[in-house]
Amino acid sequence: MSVDPSTVDPALVRFGADGLVPAVVQDDRGGRVLMLGWMDREALEATLATGEVHFHSRSRGRLWRKGETSGNVLRLASIALDCDADALLVRAVPAGPTCHRGTASCFDPAPGAPDDRPVNADQGFTALEGLWRTIASRAAERPEGSYTAQLLDGGVDAISRKVAEEAVEVALAAKDDAAAEAAGGSRDGTRAALAGELADLLYHALVLTAARGMAPRDVLDVLSARASVGSLAAAEADG
Repeated sequence: MSVDPSTVDPALVRFGADGLVPAVVQDDRGGRVLMLGWMDREALEATLATGEVHFHSRSRGRLWRKGETSGNVLRLASIALDCDADALLVRAVPAGPTCHRGTASCFDPAPGAPDDRPVNADQGFTALEGLWRTIASRAAERPEGSYTAQLLDGGVDAISRKVAEEAVEVALAAKDDAAAEAAGGSRDGTRAALAGELADLLYHALVLTAARGMAPRDVLDVLSARASVGSLAAAEADG
């Protein structure tokens, strides 16, 4: 798939003395930063021409299509220049893990490594925006072969059963993880299983939301109101 070259004009890019410009890659589905790469004019033009993100490999000294070996390509959505025209913002849809370590982002902890990011750090909830847009699109278009469309066609009873099933699986996965922790063994497998079951539950809950003609904002407004009430109660207690 070719991309309109007017997305960014290579002639306007201020490449460095080495002929390169930094390119920050974001997930177009939610804005999460995936990686930092380097482009020369050849890489930029190849990206625009093919619709798949290319870089200049500094270690190999050649053009490099992301995912040419792993298959985890980055499908281009758009490219923008910064205010000084010496950096690029690439928005793309990843076909798999972006990092060579197998993580979604190069800024994620390595598999099996302790996650020392603070609990109040950005949790990447913006990725749910992309998921919701996909679900809303499937609800409107009902494409053949879409699992989401099949769920929606099954009606509220079918979707509700899936939500209930996933909730039970979340509980069981949580118990398995707790047992692994109590036994002092590795929790890599049980944590991954729990994360997977929670992801399934979130997805099906969002499909149910769409089926009833609601939007996640309706739910978030309730959570925000509850948080405000809780803050007010805490303040009154302190007073």
